[in-house]
Amino acid sequence: MSTLTRPETDTVATTPGTLRGSARVLLRVHRKALRAAGGLLVIGIGIVVALRIWMASAKELCADGDITPCGGPVYQPSYARTSTEVFLGDGGTVLLLLAGLVGVFVAGPLIARELESGTFRLAWAQSVSPAHWLAARLAVPAALAVVGMTVLIAVYRWGLWALRGYPYSSLDHWYASGVFPGTGPALLGFTLLAVAVGALCAVLVRRALLSMSLTGLVLGVVALGLGKRRYELWPTDFRQSPGPVWLDSGDWAVDMGRLTESGRKLRWEDCHDYAADPLQDIDTCWRELGAVAHFTEVHPASHYWPLQLVETGILLALAALAVFAAFRLLRRLHG
Repeated sequence: MSTLTRPETDTVATTPGTLRGSARVLLRVHRKALRAAGGLLVIGIGIVVALRIWMASAKELCADGDITPCGGPVYQPSYARTSTEVFLGDGGTVLLLLAGLVGVFVAGPLIARELESGTFRLAWAQSVSPAHWLAARLAVPAALAVVGMTVLIAVYRWGLWALRGYPYSSLDHWYASGVFPGTGPALLGFTLLAVAVGALCAVLVRRALLSMSLTGLVLGVVALGLGKRRYELWPTDFRQSPGPVWLDSGDWAVDMGRLTESGRKLRWEDCHDYAADPLQDIDTCWRELGAVAHFTEVHPASHYWPLQLVETGILLALAALAVFAAFRLLRRLHG
């Protein structure tokens, strides 16, 4: 018989306050981790506020952030603005890592450590069913993490808003992998997925360190996979023109090349030998292949919210599957 089988007791019925009581116990036991998370939240907010204050106090001669005389032939932004662009350019990645840390904490200290050490028996012997025990360890971190991440998303967007409208900006566009994940509800979906994957790995492996490692690996694969294939989550706008296609500043070009009269798409790979030889004219290759127009497939800025919502839906669906699997596995192993 498994050593993790729920002990037999005379009283096994749960009371309405079981989940609430389990939540209070969790908050008490892990109060140090909660304080650390609160400290990270304050630090994150403080960094963005400090950068905004630094930008506001920078010596700029022009409203567009130029420190050279207004109307002069040279444009030079302030050091405060360029530094802010660098720091905030990877803010979305940082927020993804924080969400991943939540999942790693759920997998290790919150669930797997109790299963590994056997302290779960104390709760299960006090009229707390395994399902309620796991539900509390999912609900508490999920609720706290979603609230905290919502605040960080709002603060991050507020910081990015201050950088809009400046010419010659080095800040990545809205679709950049370092920006997009931290500016919308997709981050909340990833946070819930992190909690769910952490719980599933903990119940499956029942070893703290191994569960934490597996959780980090799974979340990393999901984040990288979505980052690589994000452009496929929503149909692109197809644009063609006799000459090069004009793109707006917020357009995300995901594919481009030439078109033949029959509509066949030609890309630079089709003229690779010409492109690699400086003595060859690549336009000659295009003509020989029958190219008559240019084409570009684009995600305009208006596709931001469809991409965010589709990605959020995918993450929530994966999170629901992970939660379902965790409860089924717990029931099968421990009754």
